[in-house]
This record gives sequence, structure tokens and C-alpha cells, in this order.
Amino acid sequence: MVNLSVNIGGGLSIKNPVMTASGTFGYGEEYAPFIDLSRLGGYIIKGTTLNPREGNDYPRMVETPSGMLNAVGLQNKGVDYFIEHIYPRIKDIDSELIVNVSGACVDDYAETARRLASLERVNAIEVNISCPNVKEGGMAFGTTCQGAAEVTKAVRAAYPKTMIVKLSPNVTSIADIAKAVEAEGADSVSLINTMLGMSIDVERRRPHLSTITGGLSGPAVRPVAVRMVWQVAKAVKIPVIGLGGIMNGRDAMEFILAGATAVEVGTANFVDPAVTVKIVDYINDYCERHNVADINDLVGAINS
Repeated sequence: MVNLSVNIGGGLSIKNPVMTASGTFGYGEEYAPFIDLSRLGGYIIKGTTLNPREGNDYPRMVETPSGMLNAVGLQNKGVDYFIEHIYPRIKDIDSELIVNVSGACVDDYAETARRLASLERVNAIEVNISCPNVKEGGMAFGTTCQGAAEVTKAVRAAYPKTMIVKLSPNVTSIADIAKAVEAEGADSVSLINTMLGMSIDVERRRPHLSTITGGLSGPAVRPVAVRMVWQVAKAVKIPVIGLGGIMNGRDAMEFILAGATAVEVGTANFVDPAVTVKIVDYINDYCERHNVADINDLVGAINS
């Protein structure tokens, strides 16, 4: 029997290190026809804001070589709608329910987190200071140590349970950003969010996206994500959650060996709705093949 349980910060343990990435898994219930959601270590629901957001104009998604660009813009009906209508439907799923939180200003982040704190089955939030496809908030807070620290401090004061801070790769030193949020009370960090990219329709001589630029995800970003996870894991003492282009179990093990305690699977869910449970099985089989009794023994176990 392999122990797959890991601690993702703030004393919160999940049954295995495989979670889903916000924005790619809806509210979880959309994937119930394809997988047993209780097999996941946790699932992170789509970005939630204090007030409803319509998102960006269409077109807001385009396929690119080895990935995709998106500029959805955090479309959602707001935290109160989630609490009243969505939460009652998903609260009994036997997997850790984590809400991704975003905002246009620091007070928005804090108030959204405060309202979520009373929900018994929400034991963690993921604070998104890194989204590259909204015009205000989002990445603007995640690109400087001061901005990242300010949001983290405010949310920490409002939210007593596990706080994961999601980091942007569109920075000079992601390790410095990670240390800044750790100092203000982050229980863990997740990285990377999408990279800023652009695609042009050369016949029409127009950008494919209405916002011109958007967030690049998928296999194309994985080597960058693995490198950044490795750097951050050496720089902070809190758990690191790795994501970015994980398409199968081998990819997930790259992140774990680089220093990730857990992983999030995003774009791959669009390709194979059952990919997450296949990754759980792969990690278990990997440990058995290598005579490893506890997945935690492999975190950061790269031979260099």
C-alpha cells in the first residue's frame, strides 16, 4: 500500500496529490459523468469574484501549437451566487473543495474570502493574483512583491483556513514573489498560471482574441513551469503546488520530483475528461515500481 496523502499547507491533508486547475473544471459537477470525483485529492473551482463578471468579448479562446490561448476573463456570477446556488450542490463530494478567488482591488479579495470562510466544506481558497486576461486586478497584483504581499496580507486577515496563493510566471523572479507571500501568511503557493501570449490571423491581419493577448497553457509551458517550481521549492518553506502543461502521469511526476507537494491538472481536462484519475493511478504505480512507500519521499527528490 502506497501512502499518497500530502499536506498542502495550513494543516490541510488531501488523499492524493492530484487536483484540478481553476477554470478548466467548472464547479466539478460537470465532470461527474466522466470520473468519480471522490478519487481526486481536491478540485479547484472556477475563478470567483465578489461581484458577477460577464468576462471578455468573444472570441476568447484559440488553439496554438502544443497548447491554447484563453481570455475568458473570469466570467462568473459572483460569490453570493456560488454560496447560495452552487455550494449546496457540490458540498457533499468526497474531495477537498477549494475555491479560486480573484478581485479588482484588494478589498474585493478580502471580502470574497471572508464570505467563503463560513462554508464548512471549503477548507481552502486559492488566491489568484496572476491571471493575465483581466484588465484590472489579476496579474497586476502578482507582478510585484509589494502588490502580491498586499493582497496576501489582506486575505490572511479575512480568511483563517488554508490559503494558497497562485503565482504568475510573467515576472523577473518568481522566487522573490513566493517569498513575499510566504512572509505575509500564505500557507502554500501554486504555480504557474498561464503565460502571456498572442496569436494573429495573418489572412485577416487581426489578433485571434478579442483582448489581443491571452493566457497560454498546455504542454508548451511545461518546461518553464517545472523550472519555476524547482526554483520556488528551494526558496520557500511552505508547500508548492505545481501546474502548467500536465497531460499525463509522467508529467505530474516531473513536478513532484522538482519539488511540488501536489499538482493541478488544467488544459488536459479538455482533451481527456478522465485524465486526472489516470494520473492518480500512474503515481501509485510509479511508487510501486520504484519501491517507494510514501509519495512525500519523492517531493524534490531529483538527482542533480
